[in-house]
Amino acid sequence: MAMLDKSEITKGKLQYHLRLRPGDVGKYVLLPGDPDRVLRIARQLDDAKEVVFHREYRTVSGTYRGIPVSATSTGIGCPSAAIAVEELANVGATHFIRVGSTGGLQPDVKIGDVVINTASMRNDGTSSFYAKAGFPAVADHFLTNALIESAIELRGERDFGLHVGISASDDAFYGETPEHIQMLSEHKLVNVEMEASAIFTIAHMRGLKAAMICGVSGNLVTADVVYEDENKPLIRSWEDAIAISLDAIYRYEQGSLESRL
Repeated sequence: MAMLDKSEITKGKLQYHLRLRPGDVGKYVLLPGDPDRVLRIARQLDDAKEVVFHREYRTVSGTYRGIPVSATSTGIGCPSAAIAVEELANVGATHFIRVGSTGGLQPDVKIGDVVINTASMRNDGTSSFYAKAGFPAVADHFLTNALIESAIELRGERDFGLHVGISASDDAFYGETPEHIQMLSEHKLVNVEMEASAIFTIAHMRGLKAAMICGVSGNLVTADVVYEDENKPLIRSWEDAIAISLDAIYRYEQGSLESRL
């Protein structure tokens, strides 16, 4: 009896969850969690148009300095983010930058800062379907380097705090006990969020490129968090992260060390 191969049967067709077809997105896709943040990205693109909004997945496509760029919301957590990457890859996307929110794990990480991650501790369940325990979830070096270079260049103009390092990806927002947070901090992790480990792992396994930049929503070590009021520094850091991502795409497209390998 032949078993169903989901990856093979869905490639190059209308996608079941995202409702996208080949040609709907560019090779570069920004991945916020929140569908509303897709609209923020659209405001920094030229000729941006909403392609489709189905379930938690809202997609817009436009251009940045002549380069086709799209944005698709992933929803919260690794399972829905994994679906987004798989289905976007099925219709032609090859380069992904998660533009998210994150909690700081070191005392010097402040609300409104920007974090770029080089890898993620796999505390999720989704990535275990793709790789064995112990396999690292690592961002693409060259795309990440473009993010870092763009962030350094824009930092003076936009005045944000910048951190680069390893994150953790957790499945349970309310399951992060004080003991768990202490463990993450003692491992010298910069921040924790809920999607990167799956995005990095799937991108690697499928021969794609993935990186991540986040705005800091709060600090779990110092208990400096904003859960009720509008978090204006976080909103500003989203705008910073979007601007950095788009500049990084332009920088990456112009050629880098990768093109000389």
